[in-house]
Amino acid sequence: MQEIDEFDRKILSLMQDDARQTTEAIGAQVGLSATAVQRRLKRLRQAGAIRREIAVLDAAVTGKRITLIVQITLNKGRGHAVDGFKARMRALPEVQQCFYTMGESDFVLIVTAKDVADYEAFTRRAFFDDATIAHFKTTIAMDTVKSGLDVPLD
Repeated sequence: MQEIDEFDRKILSLMQDDARQTTEAIGAQVGLSATAVQRRLKRLRQAGAIRREIAVLDAAVTGKRITLIVQITLNKGRGHAVDGFKARMRALPEVQQCFYTMGESDFVLIVTAKDVADYEAFTRRAFFDDATIAHFKTTIAMDTVKSGLDVPLD
């Protein structure tokens, strides 16, 4: 892919804010024609700079849920277990984010559940029968102070 220039950064910033904007609206804000914006967006999508365009739902409107931060430690000496664990976490809809980490734990997950009972059922399905997991530690989020996926483009 060619270098991301200042126009690309402006377009990407606007797309992060609202991916439903028309190319005409974006072009007016960045000083390009709608056709030029379309070409740039096509190139940015093909290069993987834009992975996907999603709708961000409001849990207060769609049904309140709890958010849990889960630290996972795998049994040592099972290097092959990492790839298997990653694949299993990708397949679970309750797992919103999964980070392979260095430090106190091997993975940190952001998990959503209807309530504590729902989370307990999830842990039984996802963790208890997994022999690669040595232990897990859960923290319940009391309030979402900031949540986002925006990538700083400065």
